[in-house]
Amino acid sequence: MTVNLEVAEGVGTIRLDRPPMNALDTATQDRLRELAEEATARDDVRSVVIHGGEKVFAAGADIKEMQAMDHAAMVKRSKSLQDSFTAVARIPKPVVAAVTGYALGGGCELALCADIRIAGEGAKLGQPEILLGLIPGAGGTQRLARLVGPAKAKDLIFTGRQVKAPEALEMGLVDRVVPDEEVYEQARAWAARLAKGPAIALRAAKESVDVGLETDLETGLAVERNWFAGLFATEDRATGMRSFVEEGPGKAKFG
Repeated sequence: MTVNLEVAEGVGTIRLDRPPMNALDTATQDRLRELAEEATARDDVRSVVIHGGEKVFAAGADIKEMQAMDHAAMVKRSKSLQDSFTAVARIPKPVVAAVTGYALGGGCELALCADIRIAGEGAKLGQPEILLGLIPGAGGTQRLARLVGPAKAKDLIFTGRQVKAPEALEMGLVDRVVPDEEVYEQARAWAARLAKGPAIALRAAKESVDVGLETDLETGLAVERNWFAGLFATEDRATGMRSFVEEGPGKAKFG
């Protein structure tokens, strides 16, 4: 398989495994969607790490495969391409991208689907599709602009240039830069901590933020309000408040 899901102690690792560069061909895209949906459905998966291995996250689409496609073929395929990445973005659990080496084109777009991105010191990110006479087609024009702002997104998309980890951190494209050999370890630690948290409240928080970014303030506030009130019906809310009153903050153990 070109993508695998491994689960341990509440953390699901979606691992790209298509050497040497984890090129995202159609089979890999489809498998990615399948595993994102599986991670969504499984109760034993409470948080997710997306990882490409120690040397490369994903260097982008399979150019040789795309070269053989004409307009009609890509019209048919492009929706499935976007759906695969959207399935990752819509995992209703905390998701972290562990970015090592290259995260270019589709690889960068995949990292954008995570809630946070932890990158190695040697990581390079970018949207080089313009150099092929194309634009990003797996959400790059939309998610990148929402993350770093339109001007910085246009700079990367218009020029196709790669940015190293320090610049990516400065512009907000990644959230943390660590030694290359610590990327997965730190990403998994982040995911493991949240795997012990209140699952429904984390889902509510993620959906409230994501929906709010895609709509107007009034609608976003309504989503927040409905989730906030709804959480008062959960056992986790009862557990958290009881623990706070009896033991002080930060000591609740959620199921």
